[in-house]
Amino acid sequence: MASPSSSPVKPDSARLQNGASGSAERFNLESVRESLIRQEDTIVFSLIERAKFPRNLKVYDESSREIPGFSGSLLQFFVEQAEILQSKVGRYYNPEEHPFFPENLPLSLLPPYNYKQVLHPAAASININKKIWNVYVDDLLPLFAAKGDDGNYASTMSSDLTCLQNGIGISQALSRRIHYGLFVAEVKYRNAPQDYGPAIHAQDRDALMKLLTFESVEEMVKRRVEKKASVFGQEVSLNDSDGDKYKVDPSVVSHLYGEWVMPLTKLVQVEYLLRRLD
Repeated sequence: MASPSSSPVKPDSARLQNGASGSAERFNLESVRESLIRQEDTIVFSLIERAKFPRNLKVYDESSREIPGFSGSLLQFFVEQAEILQSKVGRYYNPEEHPFFPENLPLSLLPPYNYKQVLHPAAASININKKIWNVYVDDLLPLFAAKGDDGNYASTMSSDLTCLQNGIGISQALSRRIHYGLFVAEVKYRNAPQDYGPAIHAQDRDALMKLLTFESVEEMVKRRVEKKASVFGQEVSLNDSDGDKYKVDPSVVSHLYGEWVMPLTKLVQVEYLLRRLD
């Protein structure tokens, strides 16, 4: 059983040539910012959906032998099979999408869409989904999912997939948001090549990370996602004396962004910029 990918992915030629999704004419800092803000909503709602179920640790047991002929956790099997189906209908032609198990994906049965070229071809080699998977399963889930096992494994895994990759589960939402750092890095480089060029030529990771870090902006993002979680996830009651109750603790969402989403996004940006002038 393959583990979630943290190594370069060999893309199909169509994905490599097309380079980016969306309209190249409208590719600017404002359009990138708008997308990031919309993705916040998706992540918050995905967390709320996953919080309906307890931890259900059986889903994540990699020593499980529940599936005949498959070595790995139930979630790994579920995600791998979902990605096989999605690949057949062309999901991974879109450079915003990054599979967790890219090794044996089938070719699409549909012709690729003609995405406008935005990213440098080096973007196709960047996939940090193994890190995202480990953060989600080992660090994030214990912060907001209640202890226990209710046997709803299929629904639990469906929610996990939405969180991770966006469109079916949490994992998908996190992967898409973090890998969107490729587009953030490209637009920042285009806006100020004179600032990034020297650090890229020197292959200076620390200098690039410093250029990409704006603490005031990061604090604003943390406050915004915390507020969204409090608004979207508030338990509605006609009894004012009940006080505020939330489906997901808003501070957990802020912590998620501060500790993992934004740092991993910057890691993606650095990896991309180091290859930008290849």
